[in-house]
Amino acid sequence: MSTLTVTIIIVFVIGYLCIALETLTKVNKAAVALLMLVACWTLYMFDPGNFPAGISPEGIAAAAGSVIEGHLGSTATTLFFLMGAMTIVETVDQYGGFNFVRDMLKAKSKRALLWRITVMTFFLSAILDNMTTAIVMVMILRKLVDDRKDRLIYASLVIIAANSGGAFSPIGDVTTIMLWNKSLITAAGVIKELFIPSVVSVAVPAYILSLSLKGNVSAGADFGAGTVGHGLTDGQRKTVFWVGVGGLIFVPVFKSITHLPPFVGILLVLGMLWLVTELFYRGQAEHDESTQKRISGIISRIDMSTILFFLGILMAVACLQQIGVLATVGQGLNTAFDGNHYLITGIIGVLSSIVDNVPLVAGCMGMYPLAEVGDMAQDGIFWQLLAYCAGVGGSMLIIGSAAGVVVMGLEKITFDWYMKHITWIAFVGYIAGIVVYWLEKSVIGL
Repeated sequence: MSTLTVTIIIVFVIGYLCIALETLTKVNKAAVALLMLVACWTLYMFDPGNFPAGISPEGIAAAAGSVIEGHLGSTATTLFFLMGAMTIVETVDQYGGFNFVRDMLKAKSKRALLWRITVMTFFLSAILDNMTTAIVMVMILRKLVDDRKDRLIYASLVIIAANSGGAFSPIGDVTTIMLWNKSLITAAGVIKELFIPSVVSVAVPAYILSLSLKGNVSAGADFGAGTVGHGLTDGQRKTVFWVGVGGLIFVPVFKSITHLPPFVGILLVLGMLWLVTELFYRGQAEHDESTQKRISGIISRIDMSTILFFLGILMAVACLQQIGVLATVGQGLNTAFDGNHYLITGIIGVLSSIVDNVPLVAGCMGMYPLAEVGDMAQDGIFWQLLAYCAGVGGSMLIIGSAAGVVVMGLEKITFDWYMKHITWIAFVGYIAGIVVYWLEKSVIGL
């Protein structure tokens, strides 16, 4: 292993630590990820061991550029999918598409409310991303629950349910999107085999937390009018909802029919939603509110720092894959744990509660090649467990997932409180889901 290869690894580790400690350093992780990308690939280009002997400097630059462009093309499919999905969800929200959620959550009993929140969050996060689902649910909770202590319990369950719901859906979490985009899992396979483990992983914590709730919720909460699209009828707003959310559900179907990459399907839905909203606003006078609610205005408000973070981290991981580091680490893990995929992915899940699960999953994708048959084949045990563990494992610490970080900020939940009251409950659910998956494979034979 050359000196520059070791330097690349050191740069990646330092960058990774800075990303993991973002709450302490107060430096946006996107900035660190972009610097990692540039540093790793620049060091790669200056390492003569990565290129044939005797090649000219111009040849090295051309070869390195070709390698980078190859990895960038693969990364871009995930980025375009995320950009399209984020725009669709934001559009539906702007037109009041999620107002029906608050109406379905009305309940007198605190325990009844808990189960309604659990079910609604679980299924919403399978369609939307877990971060958006968490935001929607917490904002509704603020109007439903006045008691601060009770609301912390509900909010914590939102984190667990959002992460569990995203784990069994190909579009429910960034990590499942990555695995699905690389054809390591299929939509039908992951839904069929991870649905019950995901349900168990949230049902167990929900039951435990329900034991601490007694009595009724205070009545008379004011729900307000909600977000609506200016100048649109109720029927038009419902059309926006069904085109957007229905389109997201249709994306896996589109892929199975056409066998095109998932980002093509998401761009189809975005294009249709854009066309529909433009037709609705056609003929109306231009004004600030109307312009902001058009998709052309909504796109400008998409969180580009998140997109750039994914670009930086995925491309930095791709550099480690290119120099063979990930393959070596993968072989080492297999040797250390005797190829026990339940143990390997279980540990990865625990790690995902400490550090970002995106680079973890990206690293695993580089460590282990897709096999024709066996546990590493498409929809094999390893890839399905990786989807489950990386998603559900993030619930064990409040900083372990995007949903957790969002709820932490909205409800001012402290790291210590969550770790003391919720971590062990989330861990019990996490292990219960793995056991159920093992029973599916070993006893039932799914």
